[in-house]
Amino acid sequence: MSGLKTQPNDASVDHFIQSVDNEQRRHDCLTLLPIMQRITQKEPKMWGDSMIGFGQYHYENRSGRGGDWFITGFSPRKREMTVYIMPGFDNYSALLEKLGKHRLGKSCLYIKKLSDVDVTILETLITQSIADMESMYDCR
Repeated sequence: MSGLKTQPNDASVDHFIQSVDNEQRRHDCLTLLPIMQRITQKEPKMWGDSMIGFGQYHYENRSGRGGDWFITGFSPRKREMTVYIMPGFDNYSALLEKLGKHRLGKSCLYIKKLSDVDVTILETLITQSIADMESMYDCR
């Protein structure tokens, strides 16, 4: 078990999505959920109280400490939707150029609303990131 504060739990993904106040963000969650299920072939799981993750992998950093985390997922944050692309974005610049309106963090793709992006490109980005994760880690 990792020392991470955020852990997978048995909270209801559906209940969480229905509790999202912002109607647009809730709709975007209901759109992303089946897309990620289809791509990952995994059931969604709540991580902490606000992240929906798919699959799992174990990592270790250079100091030897490690933990478990989801392979991909999303979170309907107050300001925008966060899509987690765990390998980061170094290998995806061509896709990002075609994606549409977004901003990036280290492994976070921030989208105000799904209608701002090309969902087909987003699906390709998620698919490629999962393949990259599977080549680097023993993913479950």
